[in-house]
Amino acid sequence: MKPVLIVTSDIPPDRVAPFRALAERMPIVVARFGGERRHAVSGVADPGVEVRDVTEREVLTLAASGSFRAVVAGTVGRVALPAAYVGARRARVPFVLWSALWSQPHLRSAPLMRHLYRRADAVAVYGENVAAYAARRGARNVHIAPQAVDPAFWSVRTGEPAQGFNALYVGRMAQEKGVFVLLEAWRRAGLEPPAATLTLVGGDVSESLERGIILAGHRPPEEVRNFLGAASVLVVPSIATRAFLEPWGLVANEAMHQQTPVIATDAVGAVAGGLVRHERNGLVVPNGDPPALAAALRRLHDDEALRTELGTNGARDVGAFTPEAWAAGMAKSIESVTP
Repeated sequence: MKPVLIVTSDIPPDRVAPFRALAERMPIVVARFGGERRHAVSGVADPGVEVRDVTEREVLTLAASGSFRAVVAGTVGRVALPAAYVGARRARVPFVLWSALWSQPHLRSAPLMRHLYRRADAVAVYGENVAAYAARRGARNVHIAPQAVDPAFWSVRTGEPAQGFNALYVGRMAQEKGVFVLLEAWRRAGLEPPAATLTLVGGDVSESLERGIILAGHRPPEEVRNFLGAASVLVVPSIATRAFLEPWGLVANEAMHQQTPVIATDAVGAVAGGLVRHERNGLVVPNGDPPALAAALRRLHDDEALRTELGTNGARDVGAFTPEAWAAGMAKSIESVTP
């Protein structure tokens, strides 16, 4: 059987287990074209599946080579996606669009995406929100491959929770990630050290910070896991901008494996996709709303029993979002259009 070509940019650590799970179902080759850093941690050099490093323009030649029984491409890069589609058509093999989009922030790419939704042989998406968005744009044969991290790694607990109340942010220090909204919310919440701290993992910010806010910088996954295990709550404060809408926010999955409750905004894919549920395993607040985020922080600071309940429910709920579930959904999308 010919392998399936999967076109993507960098391969973050959380993509390793899903790719390996898919490779157990069918032969795959990952075409990795690199590009700008898109994650708080570096990509994995050897994910344990066959990888071919290419430029975006080389994707077309590879996809058109006739060496693959289908081509799957994600919505990243400048020319890799259309190159993968054209290559699949030249090779006369099925094309599967792998989409995380539940809005169209880049207006210049809207015509291309409308064409791909309508012409793709199958569409693999992360959740019902993405499926509904794709269907409204003419997609057919849509399959859900739920976002997943490796539970064998992220559920390992290596230490005791920190003393006091510790809110945690993990991600890039970028405006669309909502980190500056979080800083304002923290000030409004009036939580004071040493009893309460806010830790920022993933980079530096360009403004002076008061006491009680810790800049931890970039950390490897093992240390991120330790931060999550010690946190009282993970905050995912992403905001919707003209150019960005948080596709998912995998750190929410990671936190739930550590029984850490999540505060997330309504602009986070993990909320719209059904993982983070208000007052079930976390709290959901409007994006770009510092007072609402401050109130959520205060609420979890003041109610330890609620934190425990949300964390316990999260550990249970995230059990449906596994690498095997992602691989099953992706395999179903591929098998629906291949012999």
